[in-house]
Amino acid sequence: MKNIQMLNKIAKVGTDLLDPAVYTLGTEIDNPDGILVRSAVMHDMVFGDKLQAIARAGAGVNNIPIDKCTEEGIVVFNTPGANANGVKELTVCALLLAARDVVGGISWAQTLAGGADVAKAVEKGKSQFAGIELQGKTLGVIGLGAIGGLVANVAVDLGMNVIGCDPFLSVEGAWNLDKQIHKAATYEEIYEKADFITLHVPSTKDTKGMINAGTIGMMKEGVRLLNLSRADLVNVADLKAALEGGKVAAYVTDFPTEDVLGVKGVVAIPHLGASTEESEDNCAVMACKELDDFLANGNIKNSVNYPAVSMPRSGDCRICIMNANVPAVITGITRVLSEQGVNIENLTNKSRGNVAYSIIDITGKLDDETEQKIEALEGIIRVRVID
Repeated sequence: MKNIQMLNKIAKVGTDLLDPAVYTLGTEIDNPDGILVRSAVMHDMVFGDKLQAIARAGAGVNNIPIDKCTEEGIVVFNTPGANANGVKELTVCALLLAARDVVGGISWAQTLAGGADVAKAVEKGKSQFAGIELQGKTLGVIGLGAIGGLVANVAVDLGMNVIGCDPFLSVEGAWNLDKQIHKAATYEEIYEKADFITLHVPSTKDTKGMINAGTIGMMKEGVRLLNLSRADLVNVADLKAALEGGKVAAYVTDFPTEDVLGVKGVVAIPHLGASTEESEDNCAVMACKELDDFLANGNIKNSVNYPAVSMPRSGDCRICIMNANVPAVITGITRVLSEQGVNIENLTNKSRGNVAYSIIDITGKLDDETEQKIEALEGIIRVRVID
């Protein structure tokens, strides 16, 4: 039996995929083989020596100590694209909230309760909440991944001129973009041309604070900004100054923080991007499938810290090896297996940054002595044997 600890509630449609004859699931499990998590912060957790993988039911992994996991040979999975449609739909809502003061109008309408002639008051006061239409305006999409690509496509359907920029755009992502979308070479082109700008990039050392006084200064007067990605992409002090001066007409964010609440021109949504039944189900299903395939077969898909490696099962035993991405490690492994008379039926290996991962299928079983000799090789992080 393998033990899976759940740090948050995970949709049953996902956990039902984990065979109860193989897995024990619970919230209070010591030294689990795997962890399922959504939003729980794990940076101060002490991991047991049995922990092999963490599956995050969502895209962001800021709550997980990635470097620590990599060093200890713990694979961290996420679920890219599983909640993309939910976030896309909320982004469309955010576009409309940025274009028109719907939130302010609704709040004002509530103050008319009990009045003598509400209809007359509405007609007299509604002009203060007038806005602009999306059709014909230019939307700049920063990040054209699973979510940004969907947003860009739906904006075309709304009659907007769309320009997008993503230095890391995949071939598959490019194929899925509407041909009417203009691909900008730099973010600066978006800053200069867009009436609306929406952010769909992760928080990294390169993107934190990317919206600041300097980049705002490149933008059109009265630009409207949307941030449904990460709070720290925007320098709030610079944003507030731009809102006060009129450079930025509206800022819609899915990340309410103390410094933006109550600020005129800010619409703060309580982190609802992936808060749909469908998104939670999709994330749970993907996370549980990833965890099961890794624990059962050693296959890695959608990991944020180890390379994607998978191979159909062959032979009698599978060896999964994590190691530093340095020369001669594979040579050392195959030499040990050869010296011990072990026949390799199939082998695959890939690297990612400073680490690499190998799957080796062999004839017969791997004895403890051979496993220990592999573990003793320079650069080896972790060895796992799956019978």
